[in-house]
Amino acid sequence: MTTQVVDGTAAGASARGRDRRPRPQGGAGRFLARHWYAWAMCAPVVVVTLVLIGYPLVRGVYLSLTDATEANMGRTIGMNVIPSTYEFVGLSNYTAIVTSSEFLSRLGWTVTWTLVCVALHYGIGLGLALLLNRPMRFRSLYRMMLVLPWAVPAFVSAFIWRYLLNGEFGVVNAMLRAAGFAGVDWLDDPLWAKASVIAVNVWLGVPFMMLALLGGLQAIPRELYEAAEVDGATPWQRFRNITLPGLRPVSSTVVLLGTIWTFNQFPVIFLVTRGGPGGSSEILVTYAYRQAFEGIRNYSGSAAWGVLILVLLVVMAVVYRRALRRQGEAW
Repeated sequence: MTTQVVDGTAAGASARGRDRRPRPQGGAGRFLARHWYAWAMCAPVVVVTLVLIGYPLVRGVYLSLTDATEANMGRTIGMNVIPSTYEFVGLSNYTAIVTSSEFLSRLGWTVTWTLVCVALHYGIGLGLALLLNRPMRFRSLYRMMLVLPWAVPAFVSAFIWRYLLNGEFGVVNAMLRAAGFAGVDWLDDPLWAKASVIAVNVWLGVPFMMLALLGGLQAIPRELYEAAEVDGATPWQRFRNITLPGLRPVSSTVVLLGTIWTFNQFPVIFLVTRGGPGGSSEILVTYAYRQAFEGIRNYSGSAAWGVLILVLLVVMAVVYRRALRRQGEAW
């Protein structure tokens, strides 16, 4: 009897010991156990991104669904705490914006500004990249000089160009008068103001496009050009059948990035023309800024404008990506 009890106790202890052995984890647990170091390295970036981007985005979406303004927003004045009195209004802010004439006019000019700037960025950048890809004397010097506009902060360049384009004391008009021409109201005439901000933005954006396309050109095998030249292909045929297809992966990326950056190019518009004259050069992002920080601050309206801008950019990126997939690009 004693032997059976001892044997039974030993068997139970052995079974419990077997139960304590680590059981096989599921797919997610096995993945985390294997890649815990990578997750630990990414965690600080994820946390900072959530704090700097995630929370403001969620807060902005929430404010866009309210009637929050400077008058009903909670604040602290000395020892007095004034509570918020704004209310939830649903999609009324979005309805008011979409049905207003301001939205259509600002959207039309923003799209025009983006298309013209990106087209000039790509065209001039490609031309300069083709020139710098050829053997020439002082090529490194030319490359450094062409990159300088991109190295200078955008707000510094905007202030410099505002001074250069000043109608009364600007250097550009002084040069025109010295050559016998009349000065131009670069920043005071609606048409010239739009042309001025496009010129400034092109000057700022061409270096990035040039460097990206130059890298793409240098990645195309030289053997393709040599074989095409042996077959009697003209320079235009080599450019159309070798250069452009070889640049397609780089071009698809830089065009998308350039479109997003230009669509939200705040410093050039705000610092060069202040959105004027009469709001003629105002784009969506500068108008949203004015709603939140000028006059009676309309926080809910500005947040709704910001969400609409985000939606437009996401839709544009999705459409662009699907177009690339139809063309066989794996982007």
